[in-house]
Amino acid sequence: MTTENNKYQDQSLFSITWPLFIEISLHMGMGIVATLILSGYSDNAVAGVGVANQIINIFILVFNVTAIGATILIGQNLGANRLDRARRLARSAFGVNFWIGIVMTIVVVAFGGVFLNFYGLSGEVYDFAYTFLSIIGMSLFLEAIALALSAVLRSYGHTKETMVVTVIMNVISMVGSFIAIKGWFGLPVTGVAGVAYAMLAARIFIIAALFYFVYRQLALKFHMKDLFKINKKDVKGLLSIGIPSAGENLSYQFSQVVITSFVALTGDAGLAARVYILNISMVCFLFTFAIGQGTQLLIARYIGAKQYDRALKRGLKTLKIAVIISASVSLAVALIGKPILTIFTSDADIIAIALPVLWAIVFIEPGRAMNIVLMGSLKSVGDVRFPVVIGIISMWGIAVVLSYFFGITLGLGLLGIWLAQGLDECIRGFFALKRWVSKPWLKKKVVEQNLSSSLS
Repeated sequence: MTTENNKYQDQSLFSITWPLFIEISLHMGMGIVATLILSGYSDNAVAGVGVANQIINIFILVFNVTAIGATILIGQNLGANRLDRARRLARSAFGVNFWIGIVMTIVVVAFGGVFLNFYGLSGEVYDFAYTFLSIIGMSLFLEAIALALSAVLRSYGHTKETMVVTVIMNVISMVGSFIAIKGWFGLPVTGVAGVAYAMLAARIFIIAALFYFVYRQLALKFHMKDLFKINKKDVKGLLSIGIPSAGENLSYQFSQVVITSFVALTGDAGLAARVYILNISMVCFLFTFAIGQGTQLLIARYIGAKQYDRALKRGLKTLKIAVIISASVSLAVALIGKPILTIFTSDADIIAIALPVLWAIVFIEPGRAMNIVLMGSLKSVGDVRFPVVIGIISMWGIAVVLSYFFGITLGLGLLGIWLAQGLDECIRGFFALKRWVSKPWLKKKVVEQNLSSSLS
């Protein structure tokens, strides 16, 4: 096997992407089904759990710092045929995320109520949010470990295994949620608390399953010493890639916290409509997210093997596919928007607020597709600072500022807020495209620097 030709460089985008598509579909589907189940219980439960999930997602992004770094560096080392270093990075990623997960779990359990107070929630909405956050917060360290193990499997191209795990996890979570809300088998209705415990059980399963697949497919077994003897150079490499890469997502989540507080000013109906729209819009960028992740894995390998032209063409080809698919799906969703919304709620006010937003999404999704594909590709080549710089400027200068101006000042409500976020997506997408075609890997030796950081 040579550096120029190994099995990791020759793996096709389709073979990597189709399991990712199913996995992400099921993961998003779990959120949609959970929302659908809760909507039959209470619209206030939907609003409260939606806010709690936003806080949880912020902490999950912290865990993604290591996962993103592992995905990129392991992929580059595999492409460069440095297999021993790839395995060592896998152990380091596991150790780092274990300790980060423990710390974040303590923070959420201790200060969950403080975080919720920022949103200005009250009454039943606050109660539902606090119940959900308190229970799910206890399992955050499991999520941290799962993200690290999933990143390792995906980096090696074992996306089918993570798909299988997600299928079973979704079954556990959905059955548990139905029992909690519907009182199946004569069991008591436990509401939001029951849904949260079902998700907790699913996370316990996913950890056991991922450990099994990592050992079976990679012959990689973790030990207690991996938690205490973590290679310092690996940590530096993981964080040098992961922190700027996750910084873009962290900036997005924090900006969403502020924007959600604007939505709260429009009333509970606006908050509930936002949650329903977020779930429906997932369908629009589902394919883009899957093919974007697959492309990111391949580009990291091409860059490791110094196949720069192949990386450039792969990014542009994926972009064209993603833009066409996301625009088409968004249009189809908008055309049948009202029947879809009535599946979630019968509240006429919520439907009236949400329906115009679905049409706005048709024009927003192509910009989001550019972001997902090209920002991820830029991170794979080691150009990790550009996405976070552009992201911070645009998310806060465009999305946050204009969300308040359009939504509150001009009185456009949720529609105005979504239009502001769409403008942000399009602006960042334009800059991402311009950056990608400029071939940033030729301007600085990002790959050599990243690979050298994982040297012993």
